[in-house]
Amino acid sequence: MEKELGPEYGAFIASYEDTRLYGLRCNLLKSDLEAFCEKMPFLLSKIDFAEAGFYYNDEERPGKHVYHEAGAYYIQEPSAMSAVTELDVKEGDIVLDLCAAPGGKSTQIASYLNGQGLLVTNEINKDRAVILSSNIERMGVRNAVVTSESSDVLARRFPLFFNKILVDAPCSGEGMFRKDETAVNEWSPENVSMCARRQEEILKNAASMLAPGGTLVYSTCTFSREENEDNIEKFINENPDFELVLMKRLMPHVIKGEGHFVAKLKKKGEYVGRTVSLDSSKGKKKSKNDSNALTEDTVRDFLTKDFGMKEEVAKEMLATSYITRIKDNVYLTPALFTGIDSIRVVRPGLHIMCDLKNRFEPAHSLAMSMRPFEVTKKADISLDEAKRFIAGETISVDPNLKGFLPVFVNGFSIGFSKAVNGTLKNHYPKGLRTNL
Repeated sequence: MEKELGPEYGAFIASYEDTRLYGLRCNLLKSDLEAFCEKMPFLLSKIDFAEAGFYYNDEERPGKHVYHEAGAYYIQEPSAMSAVTELDVKEGDIVLDLCAAPGGKSTQIASYLNGQGLLVTNEINKDRAVILSSNIERMGVRNAVVTSESSDVLARRFPLFFNKILVDAPCSGEGMFRKDETAVNEWSPENVSMCARRQEEILKNAASMLAPGGTLVYSTCTFSREENEDNIEKFINENPDFELVLMKRLMPHVIKGEGHFVAKLKKKGEYVGRTVSLDSSKGKKKSKNDSNALTEDTVRDFLTKDFGMKEEVAKEMLATSYITRIKDNVYLTPALFTGIDSIRVVRPGLHIMCDLKNRFEPAHSLAMSMRPFEVTKKADISLDEAKRFIAGETISVDPNLKGFLPVFVNGFSIGFSKAVNGTLKNHYPKGLRTNL
């Protein structure tokens, strides 16, 4: 690093004596920035390189707040937000986050997609893929499919498919040293070389999945030249159909963050886009695991009549998805995602309901994805009541409320319940219940 940084080396080393910085990112799927800032009880200051990012003081512990459980924000290292900023995601894009767990960058991508287009978010490690899936659920993402595959398997399945790809590559983690002692203990020159070889393979596979005219962002949280500039320079030399748009380091002695490397690449050609037309008069495609296909009318009736979703919202969701049923679980899979049975899928879209002994019940994911203006009935509860709700307790409500309905705290969806005689019967998932 001394050779790399020259006269800046002293400031770089001195930065490791500073206190690490903490960040969170507003979930734009659940709130705009103005309303978010008005509602948050924390002292926040803006991150200048991330539109929806804020610094916070660690003593405020936002990870132990109701709003965190409601998916109002994602706790994320500040400089890590820079990669998705460079990806420049627009509504309707077809995006792959290739090395996605635990989900910070995927949920940031989803906030820019705003429910339009497709996000395939992948994590090869099965246990980490489950964590990724839970964060997709908590943040209320509707148009994501969570997969757990190697990059070469995905490359064979999705040639020239995506117009935006993020490769946040597994790395030697030098940018984690200030906040994670494990990263220090696991570092070695051999690990750097191993990571560089693995990154080269992942980057090659990602390139084969990018459509002409598409954008690929490669990022790491390390400062190793072998894993950063050397990898990118080698890739450009071997792939003349790509051009380098930018390459930069975010260093902890220069910016307020732990550090990141970002390279933006453009594939030559013109992107023509992808569209899928679904026949709304027929039941949607089903999984091979489904012996009991559901019609679109059945699903629409449940969403609107039983759950209280507005007709126009249900119509739009069904128009851009097909119904996938796996055992007793029913999902809306983004129409652009096909071949669901050919790869390992952890979450095949938005989980909307469960079939329990021939009766339907809303899924927690459906409730977490709702916004107050999208429903005809809802329960609004206070922060104190929300703490009790998350702990699994029943809540008293207006006796005029009946049946299944989403539960909101200060405009943020937090789950669903069933209103019976002035009481909200708690349906918050037992595995998520906690005392805040």
